[in-house]
Amino acid sequence: MKAQYFKHRHWSDFSKDTNDIGRPLFWPKENEDNHFLYRLYDKQETQFPAFYHYHLDNFLKLYPDADEKEFFTHVWEIIDDSTAELKVKNRYTSRHAMEFRHKQHLKSFLGYLKTIDQWDTGRTKDEIIADKEGEIRSLKEQLSELKEELKAARKLDTEDFINIQDGQLLTVVDLYRKMQHLELNGKELVFSQTQTVWVKMICKNFRHGNKEINIDTIRRYFPANPNEPSRRSAAIPAKSQHFQIIEMKKRS
Repeated sequence: MKAQYFKHRHWSDFSKDTNDIGRPLFWPKENEDNHFLYRLYDKQETQFPAFYHYHLDNFLKLYPDADEKEFFTHVWEIIDDSTAELKVKNRYTSRHAMEFRHKQHLKSFLGYLKTIDQWDTGRTKDEIIADKEGEIRSLKEQLSELKEELKAARKLDTEDFINIQDGQLLTVVDLYRKMQHLELNGKELVFSQTQTVWVKMICKNFRHGNKEINIDTIRRYFPANPNEPSRRSAAIPAKSQHFQIIEMKKRS
């Protein structure tokens, strides 16, 4: 146990609004836990985080070899013990109203501590085990759902692919680009929210000269905004534009 856990008020500090514990001039330092409670009672719930971390930071500076768990446990025990003491106080005294307020205040602060408790400080082994079992059940359910989703997604997977004649990759890319400009009955024949879907479709389902297609190679020809391509984008060279897609004349 460390000799000091909280930042003490300087003997010449007479300010009323402070996070430091203790009184001006001299006071018994071994009673710092009581002075910590006294200062805590003066804090609003919104001030709890700042108050806690103010003293935590000071504690870690005083003892570089210490960690937050030691500080947290010490604070938790002070609050827990004080709450237990207040529960058995005589209700029929002139101090009851004040003690009741203090008890409610400590409950609120304990609630804050629970939100930052990384070590299950105030929980029994049975509570921890029950919680872990609940997490395991939840994870098993999620795993089962993911397996079903994966199974459904793999229905469209295939080990086969469409091979593009060696040297004609951009010819196929050109055809997919031209497809996006086709209209039928005054509406776009095919439409996608992004150009990435075309890139992925080509790389996943096609091979070029029986070799996998580099996604970065294809991405250059499908800029995010076709009307305003970036400097990283590239146009299909004329030598690769072998086909035009035209609408057939309607038969009479």
